[in-house]
Amino acid sequence: MQITSTAFPDGGKIPLQYVMPGAGGQNISVPLSWSGTPAGTQSFALSMVDPHPVANNWVHWLVVDLPKDSTSIPEGASGRKMPQGAQELNNSFGNTGYGGPQPPRGSGDHPYVFTLYALNAPKVEFGKGAGLAAFKQALEGKILATATLTGYFGR
Repeated sequence: MQITSTAFPDGGKIPLQYVMPGAGGQNISVPLSWSGTPAGTQSFALSMVDPHPVANNWVHWLVVDLPKDSTSIPEGASGRKMPQGAQELNNSFGNTGYGGPQPPRGSGDHPYVFTLYALNAPKVEFGKGAGLAAFKQALEGKILATATLTGYFGR
């Protein structure tokens, strides 16, 4: 399975419009597409996490219940035009949906890791306000495949 974005290549710099206003951007959610879905996939989940030591696995986006026939999330879809049935969860900013990069000044380039999970379950039971650990726990035993895309941003 592969996940890509038309906004930046894997290992590339995340363009400014996708970062938080506090970092000079517009907080537009990144366009994503995927292919190579394994047989038996019943839904997808998505995470966007900053594993930089300063960020300590800051959650920028968590999505569950993406339909099994979905192959993309359009640019700016968060909070507006997500694939039908998809549930956006709270991020570490305390908001529901996408929260773009906003690394502390002077902390260097941060990696933003998008992970797509192909799941063998049509729905994931999950509290909207729960964090990354609970998200990962809810996916345990349901993951058929994963794919990652990493973008970088610093200021």
